[in-house]
Amino acid sequence: MSDPAVDVVEFLLTAHTYTEEDDLDEDDLPPRYRQVFWSDGSIERPLAVTQDRARTATSVDHPWDAVSDLLFTQRTEFSGEISLTQPDMALEWYLDHADEDRLAANPTLAYAAEHADVEVGVTREQAREDNQPIQADRVWIDSLLDEYFDEDDDAEMLDLVHILAPEEIETTLDDLVLTEDQNDEVNKIVTAIENRDYLASIGLSEIGKILFVGPPGTGKTTISRGLAHELGLPFVEVKLSMVTSQYLGETAKNVEKTFEVAKRLSPCILFIDEFDSVAKTRKSDEHAALKRAVNTLLKSIDDISLVRDEVLTVAATNHPDQLDAAAWRRFDEVVNFPKPDRQMRADILRIVTQDMQMGDFDPEVVAEETEGLTGSDLRMVLREAVLQALTEGRRELTQQDVMNAVQGFEERDNLKNMDMIDGEGAAIAGDGGHDHDHDH
Repeated sequence: MSDPAVDVVEFLLTAHTYTEEDDLDEDDLPPRYRQVFWSDGSIERPLAVTQDRARTATSVDHPWDAVSDLLFTQRTEFSGEISLTQPDMALEWYLDHADEDRLAANPTLAYAAEHADVEVGVTREQAREDNQPIQADRVWIDSLLDEYFDEDDDAEMLDLVHILAPEEIETTLDDLVLTEDQNDEVNKIVTAIENRDYLASIGLSEIGKILFVGPPGTGKTTISRGLAHELGLPFVEVKLSMVTSQYLGETAKNVEKTFEVAKRLSPCILFIDEFDSVAKTRKSDEHAALKRAVNTLLKSIDDISLVRDEVLTVAATNHPDQLDAAAWRRFDEVVNFPKPDRQMRADILRIVTQDMQMGDFDPEVVAEETEGLTGSDLRMVLREAVLQALTEGRRELTQQDVMNAVQGFEERDNLKNMDMIDGEGAAIAGDGGHDHDHDH
């Protein structure tokens, strides 16, 4: 368990050191500290520590009470500001009480230790490499959007773009079961991002445009978000079906501005879902606005680059047959997302249930009985099993609970083949999506 005094002293020391040392910048502050000091698009010195700021940054309910008995702390009664009277003593006390992991997550204090000639096992540069950059913070993302996009003029476009900061993405790559090809592609992407300067120096700029192909629920969105979390990059998601259906007359402009958002937030991942809804086989009777949107989309993909713009572009489609040759040519990699085989299903079940209370559960047996189900389907099955057990007053799941949920899922899934259930008001939408058809 964390020591409240150490937490508060770390925050005070960080604020003091950052205020005093002009060599430090925002990337030297841990994300949880940056957020409390962020104002009007920047962090301005000096950094004043109030009770509220300390409480938010450290999660200590009574910050002053935690450090009031230390000889090097003081509080100004009028403002409530907490500060250090003897920073050198505070640093010495902190280094005696903090472990190396704390310093590895705080470049500012790693810097302070270096300049105090204290050997702590981690340098400022090492800590900065492991510290989430300011570009990945929610506050930075919001301030940049406010700076470059007008709340009124760009409201429609911004409503169509979903932006996640890495800290808001719960899924990690460790939570996913990947095919060998998918795993190879992830490694390739990470390597390309880490070597952008080298790729630029040898003239390889047209990379980092990837097409994910596969049925709903196979992980196209999830792996993209997991990659953003892993790399500490903002995730910019746009569903092209929304762009085309809601504002047809503005489609081309909104497509163009979507790419502008990605460039402003770079480095980031731009994820274009339902890619086939615009970049589909073009017919002579197609709406003129849609034609313009297709051309704008393809040109925008041409004009964006991982190496030059620091934007990884990932498009996803459930209907590759609807893409024409011009759309296919824009991507340097195409990654297949098939429905999981038996072993992958078993592995997915193991991962999803790792934090659940399981009784006599054999994922291999369940995997054998769930052919054709996607990862999203399996998560829904387990969710239903948990809810059913809870209604019976139990938290431990059994094999029978899971198999009952599988049967219930399959029975419900069969409804998609029915046009109507007998009885007034019980219509089933023939073309409707089903819960498990979403690619999560």
